[in-house]
Amino acid sequence: MKIQGKVALITGASRGIGRAIALELAQQGIKRAILLSRDRQKLAEVAQEIEALGTSATIVPIDLTQAVEVNIAVAQLWRDCGPIHLLVNCAGVAYQSPFLQSKLPQVQEEISLNLLGMYNLTSLIARRMANHRQGTIVNVSSLMGKIAAPTMATYSATKFAILGFTQALRQELAPYNIKVQALLPSLTDTDMVRGFQLFRWVIPMTPQQVAQTFVAGLQRDAPEILVGWQSHLAVWCQRLAPWLLEPILQIATPSAFRSKQPNLLSTLTQKLSLITRDLLLSRNMVSFVSARK
Repeated sequence: MKIQGKVALITGASRGIGRAIALELAQQGIKRAILLSRDRQKLAEVAQEIEALGTSATIVPIDLTQAVEVNIAVAQLWRDCGPIHLLVNCAGVAYQSPFLQSKLPQVQEEISLNLLGMYNLTSLIARRMANHRQGTIVNVSSLMGKIAAPTMATYSATKFAILGFTQALRQELAPYNIKVQALLPSLTDTDMVRGFQLFRWVIPMTPQQVAQTFVAGLQRDAPEILVGWQSHLAVWCQRLAPWLLEPILQIATPSAFRSKQPNLLSTLTQKLSLITRDLLLSRNMVSFVSARK
């Protein structure tokens, strides 16, 4: 996608990754940035920074879980700002908790914003993009949308769902000349995660690094945009040695959430024994089938 001269709508734009993406798009020459978030004051501050870069900014203080209000806002924006060429669904919330201690209200908030809020806004924008036969939609998932980790079960569930949603839309909306992409940041140093217990060995990315990778992926129309070498390494490990990834994640889980220190050597030995057993069973089955012929 060519960014220059386009109109972009970014949710979650008052802070973190959403704010960084809005500023990076302004630096790359976007014509107008429409900023959505619940925090009017912070949105106004981001808008000032964007306008100082020569880009027009429109702020929309709104709760994305309120479907009727979002419907009205989108109709007004399309009328006043013209066609929206790029939608970045960045708004989201996360809670870290062992599953057995998780609270239903927090889970409902994650689902309401991460999934239902994204669905409603996307449906309103996508229908209008389809009428104009052009547009790009980027849904911000997470590395935890590919690799789930202890203490983040419900958050991972929403992010896995976003990837499935994105993959389906990519196929459905292609005939309308609408591209649909997913952004998958790893742990990013934002307000949302500063109270979290960090996983071992994970080096947080900055929102600016995520935004720069986002723009690069946007320009080359990458279906999935992974951020950082840690994400690429984790995904390749999952593809080539999934048996290895699970014990590593168990060891990496914050100590505050571990009732017992897992023994990595014992776990790996057990996994290797199961793999060896499966290989032997497969070979014996092949030999048996060949002997019967």
